Formats: sequence, C-alpha cells, structure tokens
Amino acid sequence: MNGIVEKMRGQISNMLEKALVSAGKKGILPQVDVPEFVVEVPREKDHGDFATNMAMLLAKPARSSPRKIAEALAGELDLKNTPVEKVEVAGPGFINLYLKSDWTFSELLGILSLDENYGSVDIGGGQSIQVEFVSANPTGLLHMGNARGAALGDSLSMLLEFAGFKVTKEFYINDAGNQVECFGRSLEARYLQLLGRQAEVPEEGYHGEDIVDTMKGFIKEYGDRYLEVSTEDRREAMVEYSLAEKIGAIKATLKEFGVEYDVWFSEQSLHQSGAVANAIERLRQRGYLYDQEDAVWFRATDFGVEKDEVLVRSNGVPTYFAADIAYHMNKFERGFHRVINIWGADHHGHIPRMKGAVAALGYDPGALQIIIMQLVRLYKNGVIVRMSKRTGQFVTLEELMAEVGRDAARYFFVMRSPDSHLEFDLDLARARTNENPVYYIQYAHARICSILRQLEDQGRGLPEPSRADLSLLVEESEIILARKLSDFPEEVAASARDMAPHRIARYIHEVAGLLHSFYNAHRVITDREDLTDVRLILVSATRIVLRNGLRLLGLSAPERM
Repeated sequence: MNGIVEKMRGQISNMLEKALVSAGKKGILPQVDVPEFVVEVPREKDHGDFATNMAMLLAKPARSSPRKIAEALAGELDLKNTPVEKVEVAGPGFINLYLKSDWTFSELLGILSLDENYGSVDIGGGQSIQVEFVSANPTGLLHMGNARGAALGDSLSMLLEFAGFKVTKEFYINDAGNQVECFGRSLEARYLQLLGRQAEVPEEGYHGEDIVDTMKGFIKEYGDRYLEVSTEDRREAMVEYSLAEKIGAIKATLKEFGVEYDVWFSEQSLHQSGAVANAIERLRQRGYLYDQEDAVWFRATDFGVEKDEVLVRSNGVPTYFAADIAYHMNKFERGFHRVINIWGADHHGHIPRMKGAVAALGYDPGALQIIIMQLVRLYKNGVIVRMSKRTGQFVTLEELMAEVGRDAARYFFVMRSPDSHLEFDLDLARARTNENPVYYIQYAHARICSILRQLEDQGRGLPEPSRADLSLLVEESEIILARKLSDFPEEVAASARDMAPHRIARYIHEVAGLLHSFYNAHRVITDREDLTDVRLILVSATRIVLRNGLRLLGLSAPERM
C-alpha cells in the first residue's frame, strides 16, 4: 500500500511494541509476547487519528485490567521526533493517538506525483480472479436486477484490478434448457400470429412486445418459409436467430452502460463438449452420486444441505444444476485463484449446494465467493414504477439510461451495500442539485477544473509542488480535506477486501463535501502567491482523488457542468 496512513499505522505499531518491551523491562508490566493487535482509524474524530486495542488483548497474559495496561503503555510511548502530539486512554482501555495537524500534507505531493495511479494498492499480488455477473437469460431485455448486477460487478472488477488482482469479467449465457425451449414456443406463437395463423403464447412463456419485434425482423428476413417445415426445425431456426439478436442487444446495452466482458461463456458449449458428462463422472468417481428412481442424485446432504439434488432426470436429461456444476469445474480448471458470482436474492438457497458441489469436485469451497444482491424498487414522483412499455413486466436498463443517464444509474446502483434493498429515486437521479450525490461529486470535480482554467486564463500554471510551503495550510477545512485525501489507498484496500464498491461511493461523496465546504469558506486564487500555490496543490490533489474514485465506479469526471 502506498499511502501515508499505512506508513503511519506501521510507525505507531512499532512505537507500541517498543513501549510494551520498555514497560516489561522496567517491571511496570509483565514481560509478555506482543499480541496481534490492530491500529485503526476511529470512526469518531474525537477518538483521535488512530486508536489501538493492544491493551485489551494484553489483559489475560499480563493479568491486569486493560485500563491499567493502557495507562502503562501510554506512559512508555516515546513521542520525540514523531508526528504524535498526544496520547489518551479512553473507555475500558483503548489508546487513542492524536497527530500534529500537518502530518498528512506531505501526502499531497505523493498524490500529484502518482496522479492516475494514486490509491492503487497491491493486496492482490497478481492473483487471478474471475467475476461472473449479470448472466441474464438471453431471452429478453435487461431489467433493474440485471442493471444493479452490471454496475456492481463492473465496479468490483475495476476495484480489484486497482488493488493488484488479475481480473477476468465473464457473462454466462443461459442458452440451453427449459427456458430456451419455452422461448422457442413463444417465438413460434408470435411468428404464426404475425402470419395470420391461430396460435397462443404459452402461459409461462415470454409475452413482452420485444418478442413481437424480434419475430417481425425474422419475417422480414425469411418470410413465411418456416410455415411448412417441422415444428422442431422451425423452433430451432427461430431460437438461433433470436438468441443471436438478443445477445447482440444485451452486449450493446451493457457497452452503453460502460460494461464490457472478457469472456462470454455459452452453457450450450458445456453440453456439446461433454463437460457436463465429465463433471457428473467425476462426482461419481469421488462417491458423491447415487441412482434412484431412474435418476442420478448428488449427495448434497453430505455438505449440510437440506436435501439431495437431482443431476440427471429419469428421461436422461441433465438438470440446470448439473450444467452449473460443470461450469464451476471449468472455472477452476482455468486456474482462477478465486471465483466470484453475483446473484440475485432469489438464488440465496442455491449457495450451500453450489459450495457443496465445488467441495465434492475436490476444490476449496472458500475459493467460491457469492455476493447476493437484493431487489431494486424504482420510484417516480414518490410512486413505485412497475411497468415497461416494451416488456409489459419491468423497466429495462435501456429505459433507465434514457431517463437518468449512465453515470447516475451506475452510482445509484452501487451506493448501497448489495445485501440491502435499494430504493432508486428517478427524480433525485435526474436532479441537478446537491441532493443528487452523483451531481454533487461530479460538480466538485468540475469546480476544481474551473479554478485551474481561471489560473490558465491569468497566464499562470500550477506551482512546482516541492517548492510550496505546506505549512501555510492552517485552516481547519484545509486540514480535514488533506486528511481525507490520504485515506484513499486504505479505502481502496478495504473496499477490495470486503468486495464493497459502495465504500468508494461513500468516500468520494465525503471528499466532495469537504471540497465544497473548503471552497465556500476560502478563496483558492488569492492575492498572496505563496498561499495560492499551496491551495492549488490541495485542490489539484482533490481533483485526482475524485477522478480516480469516479473511474473505479465506471463514472465520468466532467470538467464542466
């Protein structure tokens, strides 16, 4: 990690370890091993710049109260030639450390030097990760759940890349099985209807207007030539045409949304290549299958699942679960260290049996991580929006982007943890006010760009950072903003570890708020050149952090608003 916060954490940890050794040598505390303590940034500003739980962990081995241990350690801390200004013992035994106000200013120079690489960390060490997301049935248009998954998966992938992982983004095309057969019957019904024949779309079929549009395109290309062929040949031709069209439309819509995949993986290819049969055979050889009632069953209960699962039906046709197992076997055969799936809330019950199958195949089930994503409720004028003109069932991603734009849509989808329900306010997402978090953040970036243009209009350039007198930054709003900027590398690392892009969304919103507060209270370009220079460094560093954070979420960083 390249941030000053991590360096400071290391320095404070070293100071605490020396204090423990010193207290032991003096007999103030027993001589004990150094515990695995943490030095963290407290949530509350009043609790200092850093705090540690070391004293709490020493209570048992030192046979004393955490409070007394904390007071002993605080008394032994050598603060000479360090940025630490004071130390306080709080609560049952926390040690809070307060640093001199200028300790983060040197990081401003690092931000300017690293520029677009500022915030990147290497917690991944080049490990390969596959992130599979959206994977919608290619039988229709993308809806709100797909859209949230797209924003989340793409942002997570960029975040993991920025944190030192090698990431592959993958879309699993469900182009086999019952839903495709149902799709074929729905297409056939619309085809026959459009050509004046009597036909009914199956009750469980696809009733959206987009299916009618697809068949109009099919008729334009092929006319009525499929009226007199066998049902099987007719449906096969229609499905092949329609899947190509739908997948093409999905790709185009996702690209417009800023999402492009490395791999599009076909479920059908698993059956055609024999991968499904191979996975079933592997499970059988490892003793996890049995035959009953002419079907093949997976011993899911061996892995804590409530009931065993059918992999091959009595008619000899593999289940969707069998293909899913083969797909995950394929993932691990490709050498990924970790596999991340982003699923909708309705797939929650599928997690234990999928992890069980991975273990049964001989892989580490911990290498499969599944993010469950809760439902999205779309509001307009305070009322839930339910219907789409095109599908008759849901609002499409295309319609949403037309309504609020790509940036607002992406930010709103990732601004909350995926395990929380999301209420998407269309009116707020469209608003050009400070209440709209996307506008608020992007306006902060544009505001800084405007300042830099003013400087250019005056025939001046940015100052040489190393010559600026950073000690001139004495205002509280300047100090708080600089301190927040220094947190960015740590926020990236924590967000990547927790697979939580919403932390970045929250962080850049906070940075924007601090920039606006500083700007509203103080001029950047002043009649003092030395003060102007150092404030230009502060806002230039802020612009870099905002831009880098926005890009991690797949958002633009506009220079004008």
